Amino acid sequence: MATKSDKSLSDASKADTGQQSVRDVTAAYGSSRSGEAVRANAKPMTVEEFDAAFDNGEDIDHLIDWSSARRINGPAKRVNVDFPPWMVRGLDNQAKKRGVTRQALIKMWLADRLEAAPL
Repeated sequence: MATKSDKSLSDASKADTGQQSVRDVTAAYGSSRSGEAVRANAKPMTVEEFDAAFDNGEDIDHLIDWSSARRINGPAKRVNVDFPPWMVRGLDNQAKKRGVTRQALIKMWLADRLEAAPL
């Protein structure tokens, strides 16, 4: 439910851009749950407007075609690697310094090396 301050922000953004807000488009064409009807009738939106709508907590679900969504890197492949205890302790210390998990640290370090390696 929109509050008085939400309405003021929406009106102010319309005045600045001269375009409808996502909330106004949704109100005009129906709930975001109605799917294609909203997406087909919504005015084109710039990236900046989309980012602003997201940052303002507006419902942007109806602007995204979830049927074509996919993971960029594809599914993960599990790999088991055995490390000696001294290496695990070193990895844990480095991970703790950086505030990440051991797995995240290993992935970051391997990614750095692979990016730097010549083809």
